[in-house]
Amino acid sequence: MEEAPDADDLMLAENTADEDAAEAAAQVLSSVESEIGRTTDPVRMYMREMGTVELLTREGEIDIAKRIEDGINQVQCSVAEYPEAITYLLEQYDRVEAEEARLSDLITGFVDPNAEEDLAPTATHVGSELSQEDLDDDEDEDEEDGDDDSADDDNSIDPELAREKFAELRAQYVVTRDTIKAKGRSHAAAQEEILKLSEVFKQFRLVPKQFDYLVNSMRVMMDRVRTQERLIMKLCVEQCKMPKKNFITLFTGNETSDTWFNAAIAMNKPWSEKLHDVSEEVHRALQKLQQIEEETGLTIEQVKDINRRMSIGEAKARRAKKEMVEANLRLVISIAKKYTNRGLQFLDLIQEGNIGLMKAVDKFEYRRGYKFSTYATWWIRQAITRSIADQARTIRIPVHMIETINKLNRISRQMLQEMGREPTPEELAERMLMPEDKIRKVLKIAKSQSPWKRRSVMMKIRIWGISSRIPPSSCRWILRPPKACVRQRTTCWLA
Repeated sequence: MEEAPDADDLMLAENTADEDAAEAAAQVLSSVESEIGRTTDPVRMYMREMGTVELLTREGEIDIAKRIEDGINQVQCSVAEYPEAITYLLEQYDRVEAEEARLSDLITGFVDPNAEEDLAPTATHVGSELSQEDLDDDEDEDEEDGDDDSADDDNSIDPELAREKFAELRAQYVVTRDTIKAKGRSHAAAQEEILKLSEVFKQFRLVPKQFDYLVNSMRVMMDRVRTQERLIMKLCVEQCKMPKKNFITLFTGNETSDTWFNAAIAMNKPWSEKLHDVSEEVHRALQKLQQIEEETGLTIEQVKDINRRMSIGEAKARRAKKEMVEANLRLVISIAKKYTNRGLQFLDLIQEGNIGLMKAVDKFEYRRGYKFSTYATWWIRQAITRSIADQARTIRIPVHMIETINKLNRISRQMLQEMGREPTPEELAERMLMPEDKIRKVLKIAKSQSPWKRRSVMMKIRIWGISSRIPPSSCRWILRPPKACVRQRTTCWLA
């Protein structure tokens, strides 16, 4: 199961990992930027583009984290103003009380409003660039652990505290609803009660699936409104040739009333007579808009306003998260370099590391005091190592053998430049101060790695047992021999 690192671990690593990683990434980027001319290598193109983004200071990280928090809080407050969201949450808790559902499927805990470190927003996945599959990874792993872990999760949430919090939410919801009915939503007293309801709602750490359900239900309601409004505009503007400017002037603010439609007919314009032909369809659409108002307890204008503020909050959080991710992409490269030759291509390692980086952005809490790069390093490493375990070779090569292979490749390249030819296993053994038989074993293990580049062709040839004195011009024939030669060589091996 993926878990965030402890604060103690982060503080211990504060002055080591992040500085080393930043220096390593800066060296790589400087070497790339110093190259002259264009390149088609996707890795170098990616690194060159990434180098244009400036690194963040601690103050810059805090500023972006605050903007992320503001956007998420705006979404949460907007959802709290949607009556159906509170009703749904209370209904789900009633199912928990009736033992028809688990409390851990509804919430993960509560925020203490008196604790400064708990003031971070609960719906941290809002505005995330991660796919739904990546967001659900933690929950899927929890389900694979079995029912015992689920029972432990339920026990970790105090049922008495949950009962107290839900009772507070229910009481505030009733007060808010009654105030709105008595004085109207726009009244100052009603706005004050709505604000109190939002503050109570933000104390609940909802499971991401539950929060997404509330947000999506609001979006579905807005889609229903837009569908009917588009239909009305299509009938009036496109079919009856009513000027769009006149339609917007009359329709805006009167979405569920037919007074605007009657006023349009009474204007005695050339298109006014045509409105009689679509009168039945327009009134049917207006009735559906009235039905939406009855279901939500909100006017169409209020539904639009809540959806607009929710969209603005999501966009604000998304932009800030994108800035944080782009400013730390070089950290991913510096970490991914340490995991090469383990069964995944370098670009795949970068991609998996970027997923871990985005998870770190979602879960980062600046109030705890540590730098983001220190915190993100844990998530990036975890994402890369997990992907290697899931996607790499069936037979795992130990880490010490990977290091030996990397050292062998490096020395082989050096000797190739010195001698103008590929070194023999004997020469490699002498240079590396290792027995020749061990060099040959390492070469055989390296054979199972990803395809070698052309400069390592002669090594492959020696692994196959062919003489090392074959000229380079014959390498293509050896790598792709005729079928008859393949059959002959196979027969010799099997004999």
